[in-house]
Amino acid sequence: MGFFSRIKKLWGSSEPQGKAISETEASDLQAPSSPGPENVLVAEDQQPGPKGTLEASGREDRLLHGNAEPAAASQPRLVQSAPPVAKEPAAEKSGGWRRLFGLDTPKKEDSAPATQQPELLFQEKPSARAGLEPWQEPLVQALGEAEPRLSVWMTHILDGVDRRGELLWNRLRFLFSQLDVPAAESEDFIHRFEQWLADMDYDHVDEFRSELQYRMALALDLEDEEDERNRLLLKLSAGLGKTREQLTMRIDQLLAMTGSYDDEFWEELEEILLVADVGVKASQELLKRLKPKVRKAGSRDAAEFKTLLKEELAAVFVEPKAPRVPQPPEVVLMVGVNGAGKTTTIAKLAHRAQMQGRKVLVAAGDTFRAAAIEQLQVWSKRVGAGFYAKPHGSDPAAVAFEAVDHAMQEGYDLLFVDTAGRLQTKHNLMEELKKINRVLGKKLDGAPHRTILILDATTGQNALSQVKLFSQASPVDEIILTKLDGTAKGGVIVAIALEYGLPISFVGLGEKMEDLRPFSGQEFASALFD
Repeated sequence: MGFFSRIKKLWGSSEPQGKAISETEASDLQAPSSPGPENVLVAEDQQPGPKGTLEASGREDRLLHGNAEPAAASQPRLVQSAPPVAKEPAAEKSGGWRRLFGLDTPKKEDSAPATQQPELLFQEKPSARAGLEPWQEPLVQALGEAEPRLSVWMTHILDGVDRRGELLWNRLRFLFSQLDVPAAESEDFIHRFEQWLADMDYDHVDEFRSELQYRMALALDLEDEEDERNRLLLKLSAGLGKTREQLTMRIDQLLAMTGSYDDEFWEELEEILLVADVGVKASQELLKRLKPKVRKAGSRDAAEFKTLLKEELAAVFVEPKAPRVPQPPEVVLMVGVNGAGKTTTIAKLAHRAQMQGRKVLVAAGDTFRAAAIEQLQVWSKRVGAGFYAKPHGSDPAAVAFEAVDHAMQEGYDLLFVDTAGRLQTKHNLMEELKKINRVLGKKLDGAPHRTILILDATTGQNALSQVKLFSQASPVDEIILTKLDGTAKGGVIVAIALEYGLPISFVGLGEKMEDLRPFSGQEFASALFD
């Protein structure tokens, strides 16, 4: 939301903000919607259904979350990422929540007499407790005493809530009002989530708790908090199960059998890396970096060896760079072969951006594949993004050019341009990609501001050839690796980083929206070895 960016008040504000909205006020608020863009091809027989649509691979995909139309009444507000701050002890951090809910004492000057008994904040400011309903009093008390973690807040908000309904919506409204979230924004959040639950036919909390926490983390700009990082690590660890079997378990066996780090040991270790699809060049480079550190350590301890290997693995990954966008919209070109999961990834990225308060437009640049336009339109609608397309068979470069123009006129700040799932061996299609780049650059300075290549992790070493050839047609800025949860070839992610020096921005760990997670080299190494 730029949505709930005022959440930052939690960490130090001493003034209670906002008030609970009444049920009458809540019922008067409706999530605004806007008409779709002009020049959109609508297929009457392609309507969003509760189970989503089928990917090119033929698998049923249920990851479309939220289907409200983008808000038209307000301009988008971007979440401004705060600089990293040092971790505080939990006891100190909890003061923000306690002061916000009027349950803690204000700090006194050091010169104040030790015997002076400070008054509680809610006694000094009765409005902090005024007008609370009976069910809200214990919730305020519980939140005020809770450690300021999203998972802890969720536990209290969902306490006694078994299924979707007014009880849940009132709990969320009350929490948002205490955070001084504008009523219209909180209602929009609830409206979108309620629509998604209906589409997915989810009723019980156990079915949707994880998705609700994911949306809250994005909207409140809390994705980097410790609990969320731990959730990512667990998901990543589960997704890398097959790769871990091929890599870590065999390394453990090798370390158990070896008495020294001789030539035979390094040869066997290289073979293990190759089986996990790390690749010849990448394996040799990794071992070249690792050998001197192992010799310097001078230890035969298996645990220490794995620590050194983990550190070296984490060090090969580079961070994505923030794009330079002289004027909005930011244009992101999405490329990749058929079957890599490009369409689903666009939907997931649009969903993330929408939850973070950005106004998103998706352009259907794949004008040749059967049903590609209709499929992308359904997905765009369900995540609340705008959609732009031209009739089947149109020039993809013209679609991209006009989509930028439409985004500028309608105030979108982020544009995803889909492209055909080109086979890298088809020269004419690669030339078409170059043309799209030229046209975008002429229309908007610096566009495309990012080019993201979608790779299927299950293809192993073939992914490297895709990186090479797509980079020749359009300089690639980031890699998103999909289907990492279903392969023993996850080592290819190391090969990509070592051979091309390209950042891995996200990895796909499943079919749900929350399964597209930001990539961390440190967490990748930890998921393999810890």
